[in-house]
Order: sequence, then C-alpha cells, then structure tokens
Amino acid sequence: MPFPIHRPRRLRRTPQLRAMVRETSLAAGDLILPLFVAEGAAAPTAVASMPGVARHTIESLCATAKEARSLGIPAILLFGLPLAKDAAASGAWSDTGIVQEAVRTLKRASPDLIVITDVCLCEYTEHGHCGLLQPGAPGGASAVHNDRTLELLARTAVSHARAGADIVAPSDMMDGRVGAIRSALDAAGFDQIPILSYAAKYASAFYGPFRDAADNTPQNGNRRGYQMDPGNALEALREVEADLEEGADLVMVKPGLPCLDILSRVKERFGVPTAAYQVSGEYAMLKAAAANGWIDERAATLEALLALRRGGADLIVSYAAIDAARWLEELEGSDPRPLPTPA
Repeated sequence: MPFPIHRPRRLRRTPQLRAMVRETSLAAGDLILPLFVAEGAAAPTAVASMPGVARHTIESLCATAKEARSLGIPAILLFGLPLAKDAAASGAWSDTGIVQEAVRTLKRASPDLIVITDVCLCEYTEHGHCGLLQPGAPGGASAVHNDRTLELLARTAVSHARAGADIVAPSDMMDGRVGAIRSALDAAGFDQIPILSYAAKYASAFYGPFRDAADNTPQNGNRRGYQMDPGNALEALREVEADLEEGADLVMVKPGLPCLDILSRVKERFGVPTAAYQVSGEYAMLKAAAANGWIDERAATLEALLALRRGGADLIVSYAAIDAARWLEELEGSDPRPLPTPA
C-alpha cells in the first residue's frame, strides 16, 4: 500500500473565516489618488487615453478631493499643468504657480486631506525633460544638467511646503535630489515635511497616457539617461538605499505590476514605508479591456491593487482609487476576494 501523501488543504469555510485568516487585505486607506490641475482652465477636460480622469480646475479639483476623502481615501498626489512653459521651469517653483495655488485652496477646503505634491520640472519646461538642459546641447537624455537641476527641485519643494503641502514627492530621478530637497526644507523651517521619493522609477512604456494628460512628452531625446533601465534590479536597490541615506521618509516603486519583484525586494530589504504607483498605462489597459467586455473591471482592478499590496506596498497610487474605494464599500461584509466566487 503506497504511503499516504498529506497535502495542505485550502480553507473550505465561510467567507467570514476566510476573511479572518486572509494574509493580505486592501482598504480605501491604502490608496492615494493622483489628480491633475490646469492653470487658467474654465472647466475640467477629460483625458481621452484615461477614461474617468480629467485635467481639473481648482474648483473641480477640490470637489474630487472631497469625494475621495469621503470614501476613506486619505491622500491625493497633485500634478500641475501651467499655462506657460520656459527653459527655467519657473512655473514649478513660483509661489503663485498652479500647484501652490491649488494646495492652498485644497488645505482650506479639506484640512484633513493629506496633500502630496509631485516635485519635478517636466510639466514646466518647454522641452519636456525633468531637468534643465546644458547650454548648447542637442536636447537628448544626456543633455540634462543634473546638478543645476537640484537647486530648482529644492526651490520647488520649499514652495510647495510653504503653500501647505503635507508631503513632497520628487519624481525626477536626478542624482542627489533627495539630499538637496531635505537640506532646503530643513533650512526653510520645514524639517517636519516628509519626502516620498520615487526611488525606483523605470523608463517605462507604461507612462504614455500620463504624458497625454500632463503634456510633458520630451521634445527631443528621451528620459532613459536618468530613469532606470527596466532590465536592472540591483540598481533599484542601490537607488532606494541612496535615497534613504539622503533623508527620504518613504520610497516608491514605479510602475507597479511590471515591478512586483522590485517592490517585494525593496520592502523585504529596507522595511520602510513603501508605495507603488499603478501607472497610467496599467489603468488605461484595464479600462480598455473592460470597455470591450473582455474582463470584469471591478474584479480585475481590485485584484491588481491587491497584488501590489501582497507584493509589499503599504500605499498605492492609483487613478482607480475612487472606483476602488466604492467597490470595496459595496463588498464590505461579503466574500472579501475580488474575484467572483466560482459556482
């Protein structure tokens, strides 16, 4: 008689018991909603490649932020679209810039909302790069002047803090920018403002719809000279370590699902608060597939977000945050799994 093989069994129990022993959970409080605000806009305008996403006026921005907060979403990540761009990215660090004005209004309208501001120059430069270009250079990725950019990134972060931002989030991937921002914030009296660093940000093909929304596609060259090669994993760990040594309080991995391995390794190695960004391409693909009836949008979106939590994300930046919070509210008290229960 063959020796019996004892295999672990799945819990064939009630939904309540499955919820009690579930290893990973997803809640509205885990989500951050990214929002775009456009200077001088008379009305919000839809972003065609990102259904459900808009370039907001300050008024519609505040209304959407309030809706998110009412659903239990604690924070937004704010991107600004200026009326004019120039070589010095002056709209990024001006105290009367669109982000600065929006932050002041948001904090008056929703004092308990956590306002995180994206710190980068790409929406404000006429060439679309994340830093200043070296004089006389042709405008490719290698033309970005890292050290000259740091001063303006630091000025931008301080202007955001002065306006009332709760967290600043540098996304530019310039070397040394976290240290420069930390020093500038401390010197200006904002030593309590945390830095959420886009520490492992890959040069990804999944950013296309975002560039439509933010109007920040580089006019010449690309961003591969300062964003990470998707083939590199150890480099991501070095980048995260460097940002933490410079003073980052939280770190981010971007994009999300394509980088689950990086997310897991970052969380396991450093154990610090870690965010993942479910980027525009991920969001747009889910929306397109759902619109064609190929997937269940609610189930697929919640499964993707849950995977990011399982991979190590404490926080998830997602354009689907409001929808997800509503769906989670609908599912409360029912089977907690995002996928439909098999017959």
